[in-house]
Amino acid sequence: MLNIEDAVIAKLKKDNQIFEILVDCESALDFKKGKKIDINDVLAVRNIFKDAKKGEVAPHLYETFGTENIEEIAAKIIKEGEIQLTAEYKRKLAEQKKKEIVGKISENAMDPRTKLPIPPQRIELAMEQAHINIDAFKPVEEQMHVVVEKLRPILPISFEKRKFEIIIPARHSGASYGILKKYGKILKETWLGSGALQAELEMPAKIAEDFIDEINKKTHGDIQIEER
Repeated sequence: MLNIEDAVIAKLKKDNQIFEILVDCESALDFKKGKKIDINDVLAVRNIFKDAKKGEVAPHLYETFGTENIEEIAAKIIKEGEIQLTAEYKRKLAEQKKKEIVGKISENAMDPRTKLPIPPQRIELAMEQAHINIDAFKPVEEQMHVVVEKLRPILPISFEKRKFEIIIPARHSGASYGILKKYGKILKETWLGSGALQAELEMPAKIAEDFIDEINKKTHGDIQIEER
């Protein structure tokens, strides 16, 4: 079992009572997500408490849970209750969220002066210079706008998009479809009677020339591309 000094509290309110257990933070969260983990590897002690900090054991478990089996009750507390997060785990979550945000900016933005992609390392450095803190619990989409606005005084960023109207002959359409999905968002697609594919595609401006080069190679130039 886990060392009790490293444990956090997981708790569940049920029938107007609080039930607490001492668990490993990350293992408990993995168990809650449905990963196959032995509950005894999650628990620091095999007790159900009404106040874990005071060491007060919860009485009358059967009346509330219909069982006195510690493993079953602990599993219910983890799956239905709240798990205290350690500072280290919060830091890891924030770091993961930061990588996601940096990745999305790097994938979709470019330097408007050079029309070139912005390397992730440059974005991370600018975030440090702008003293940007990432919220470990807010979705990436909610934080992107704020992060970008704070970066702009330090790092010129453009999210310019380009749209193309494309017609791919039937003999190339199947093999080329994956390239369309790889580079951009297909706004509209129509399969013509001839088997040709007509599509409207939107993508970050920074990768547009790479897309044109690759689709031309794939179709040997047998394609119609018009910028919208």
